[in-house]
Amino acid sequence: MNKNIKLAVAGAVLALSSHASNAGIIIPAGEWTLDVNGNVNAFANWTKTDHAASITGGIAAGKDSQNEDQTQGINTGLLPSWLGFTGTTRQNDTDVSFTISMQPNVSDNGAAGDTATPLFRQSYLTFGDKSWGSVKLGKDIGIFASDAILNDMTLLGVGAGALNSGGATTLGGIGTGYVYAAWKGQVAYTTPNFNGFQATVGITNPNQGLTSTGVASASSLLFQDRFGIEGKASYSFAADNFSGKIWVGGASMKVKTADNNAGVPSGTAYEYSATAADIGANVNAGNVGLTGYYYSGEGLGTTTFLSQGYKTGSGKRDSDGGYVQLTYKLPTATKFGLAFGRSNLDLASGESSASNTLVDSNERITAGLYHPLTKHLNLVAEWNQVETKAHGGLKNENTTGSLGAILFF
Repeated sequence: MNKNIKLAVAGAVLALSSHASNAGIIIPAGEWTLDVNGNVNAFANWTKTDHAASITGGIAAGKDSQNEDQTQGINTGLLPSWLGFTGTTRQNDTDVSFTISMQPNVSDNGAAGDTATPLFRQSYLTFGDKSWGSVKLGKDIGIFASDAILNDMTLLGVGAGALNSGGATTLGGIGTGYVYAAWKGQVAYTTPNFNGFQATVGITNPNQGLTSTGVASASSLLFQDRFGIEGKASYSFAADNFSGKIWVGGASMKVKTADNNAGVPSGTAYEYSATAADIGANVNAGNVGLTGYYYSGEGLGTTTFLSQGYKTGSGKRDSDGGYVQLTYKLPTATKFGLAFGRSNLDLASGESSASNTLVDSNERITAGLYHPLTKHLNLVAEWNQVETKAHGGLKNENTTGSLGAILFF
């Protein structure tokens, strides 16, 4: 695959890598080497819902308007289908590369099956040298919380959010254990690898066009005071049959919001700083793998950056969460995985919990089987149970069974 994403079949996860150990389709082109890479995946999903509550920020959905509690869909999983192009060369003692990718997903609920627009999640260049590090400019996965999603076993499967075939992807563990790192314009610097230690720090596009609930709106566009700041540091180790990685990260954003709630003048701006920190570890010993992750934030929100992180007139909401994940490789080479994740969102000062429909927690349990049928093709079976609770006591539950496959090239 490309120099950004490689398949780690033994761990049933994907991991970012500055140098690929598994290449895609390599094409020499003069001074350049072109790597064509990606994946195709699809899953049949069967979901049963319980309750019919309307919960703001909830992951688990209720019954539909006709009180139906079961649905099916053929969806792209958490990882979008992918077609990427990476070019690399070395000039003037400098490693230079570019990456452009698109994501033509399976998920599409249009009558003719052709209404979903492909995503374009990567477009960036890098330059550097192993002696002093590298610089990245362009659009790529965010720095903060990226290791949380890239170590999630449901990246090879479905996780939460498989109720219909209309979404671009499912949610995996997004919103039930970590906040989505998203794909962001950025300028980032990564240090050389110092015997396993490496760090990245960068500025990202400010989150513009947000209301105070974290919803984008053309009428709420406001100038932002500064760039977002994100960073992470990690230490990787390996010895005999034991390996692992420990990481920490942080993010800071200064945000102005506009809100047109009742009693609030149109265009009134509210300014605040959102901060977040996380810590995680992945260790592998023989056939056993264990991952643990925790995050905490003020004004960060839940599921996606800044979503429900602020309440007009009350201020910032605190949030936290994490997940634990255990995997075991069977003699058949099939990877069995069991995971539990939860994301919590607190009320702001002065908010009342009585009859409050704001999400209190999103919780997920996943059991999965990931079987490498060939070097590049993995068969996947998952069972996911997701529960959403509101501060006022409302609740929804979804149970989903999924069968499918993911092919890497």
